[in-house]
Amino acid sequence: MYLLGYDIGSSSVKAALVDARTLATVGSVHHPEKEMDIIARQTGWAEQQPEVWWENLIAATHKLFAQFPIDRQEVQSIGISYQMHGLVLLDKEQHVLRPSIIWCDSRAVGIGEKAFEYLGEEFCLSHLLNSPGNFTASKLKWVKDHEPELYDQIDKVLLPGDYINMKLTGEVNTTIPALSEGVFWDFQENQVSTDLMAHFGFCHSLIPDITDTFSIHGQLTSIAARSLGLKKGTPVSYRAGDQPNNALSLGVLNPGEIAATGGTSGVVYGVGDQPLYDQQSRINGFAHVNHSPENPRIGMLLCINGAGIQYSWMKKMLASEGTSYYDIERMLSSIPVNSDGLCILPFGNGAERMLNNRDIGSRVLNLNFNRHSKAHMYRASLEGVAYSFVYGIEIMKQVGIPVSTIRVGNDNLFQSEVFSSTIATLLDCEIEMLETTGAVGAAKASAVGTQEADSLEEVLGQPELIRTYTAHSERTTYETGYHLWKAELLKLLNWKKKHQVNDHEHSYWRETIL
Repeated sequence: MYLLGYDIGSSSVKAALVDARTLATVGSVHHPEKEMDIIARQTGWAEQQPEVWWENLIAATHKLFAQFPIDRQEVQSIGISYQMHGLVLLDKEQHVLRPSIIWCDSRAVGIGEKAFEYLGEEFCLSHLLNSPGNFTASKLKWVKDHEPELYDQIDKVLLPGDYINMKLTGEVNTTIPALSEGVFWDFQENQVSTDLMAHFGFCHSLIPDITDTFSIHGQLTSIAARSLGLKKGTPVSYRAGDQPNNALSLGVLNPGEIAATGGTSGVVYGVGDQPLYDQQSRINGFAHVNHSPENPRIGMLLCINGAGIQYSWMKKMLASEGTSYYDIERMLSSIPVNSDGLCILPFGNGAERMLNNRDIGSRVLNLNFNRHSKAHMYRASLEGVAYSFVYGIEIMKQVGIPVSTIRVGNDNLFQSEVFSSTIATLLDCEIEMLETTGAVGAAKASAVGTQEADSLEEVLGQPELIRTYTAHSERTTYETGYHLWKAELLKLLNWKKKHQVNDHEHSYWRETIL
């Protein structure tokens, strides 16, 4: 028998098979080969069609079984990991009403800030663990304000994983972690927040029924089974947001354990046993996969929007056809630490929570036409993302999350020696790279949801350690570069704050003229 896991990202859909008896990974694939499109109709907007996720999930499934031809009828359970904070709207016929407003969309920042002020900072932080910010609830309010006729057609509000579960099973439900990701959940009252719902004018009927993270979320319908070639009635028995699920995959379940990933966005995720929060909401607290009111497990999440997307953009703009990331790593490794003074701020993918929801854009600084090459651009880009991780982790430390060892998977920016060593050196920590993925973790967790396994510890086991990055002895050189980068960031943040009104006026003028 086998366990099947899906990871629904904003770049691609990953699918993985795990042997239910040995818990060994049979194989994994992703689809499409090129990154999925993100629709940006205005600056700061980011949308995707949920139907495209489903089409790519079907394609990934067929690719998986074509490469690893086991009997599809032997799949005993399915787990889902999904991109967090997205908004999917359904009518009464379970039709999608509009493209999903996804995680990196920043149009609702102002709405969240007003709610933070109206509801009160103390209430929001102690009850919701966050400012409403540009999370799912604020995005829904944007739809209510700007698309009222469409809003009136809404029957249920889903996160991306809830939508995928509905396509698989026909069931419309959600989980406490999902509601906390949308900032709908009140941790003090242990229920959907009546205060937030009342403030935004939302009807409670918009919220689907709640099911446990590890439970039967539904069973494959005949239509879904035919589309995937799987057995009708196969249970979907686990789903979680991609970052809590990534932490689970790496065995990060308890206080003091830290996970990180460097995909389209960068994330550091630590676990606490009490409702921690940052007074400035630069990092965010959500219910972890194993959270319960009796045994709290709060995932503290640092998100950096401008991470892998900047590096992939740089590759697309500068690299010749056929150039791989491995080729780029070899090229940039010839450039000294700190890229001969070239400095790049990677914040070009919308508002950054760790910068107080500011959208400052990306910056290339100190570029010298007679000195800097394409390889310098690559290295400075990678160092800029690494520095942003260090800057964010410094905030996590201030909140009370210790960082000594960081666990990462073998499928993102941490594969880069330059990137990982820069972080390990500046933080004086170890980075352990483990052989697992989010799709594999979701597959294994599904066995707990069907009670085929007694515990998470049993199914997760101890992933293979691929390598460990440690701090370089010549730390001073790295610190020099980081301090220069940080000084440029703080200079820009202070300038933006000082010229905030003029920025709004310029933005209005530009949009009106164009």
